[in-house]
Amino acid sequence: MFTGIIEDLGIVTRLEHEQENLHLTMQSSITHELKIDQSVSHNGICLTVIQIKDDTYTVTAIKETLDKTNLGHLKVGDQVNIERAMKLGDRLDGHIVQGHVDQTAICQSVKPVDGSWVFTFEYDTSLNNITIEKGSITVNGVSLTVVDSKLNQFSVAIIPYTYEHTNFNTFEVGTVVNLEFDVVGKYIKRLYNLNTAS
Repeated sequence: MFTGIIEDLGIVTRLEHEQENLHLTMQSSITHELKIDQSVSHNGICLTVIQIKDDTYTVTAIKETLDKTNLGHLKVGDQVNIERAMKLGDRLDGHIVQGHVDQTAICQSVKPVDGSWVFTFEYDTSLNNITIEKGSITVNGVSLTVVDSKLNQFSVAIIPYTYEHTNFNTFEVGTVVNLEFDVVGKYIKRLYNLNTAS
């Protein structure tokens, strides 16, 4: 379980394919605090630490994860939003984030707005995911509030701190991002669909 509050920007130092799996080696300032078998969110994807060496650690993504996320787009040198699992009893500063990406989206626009930025993303509606105005959304692991909700599109406003401390500062039109929709909203939509089908 995560909160969507990013702790560090990790750097991809190695990408190694093994059959259909991808091993990602990351350099991070929090590596010394990690341990083998620990869950860490990478651009919103919960992955398990399998190796630690000096200031780098390695995680593995399986085919299903690669198919549903933007991990396959990563290159050596890319920045990745990193968050460790939340501690029981800590403040929930973002919202409840599972680390299970629902689908990807494509950045449609980046607009500077007098000290902040508005990012607009478009996603495929065939998976029946939805956003609502002022609802929560996770983009590349970052907990955000939807400011403009449409059928297949939404926008978020990014403050300077978030822009500087996450990989939002690398986004441009066409950038593929990971989305995790609000878990409460997903349950409500599922219940609604079951009730209307019966």
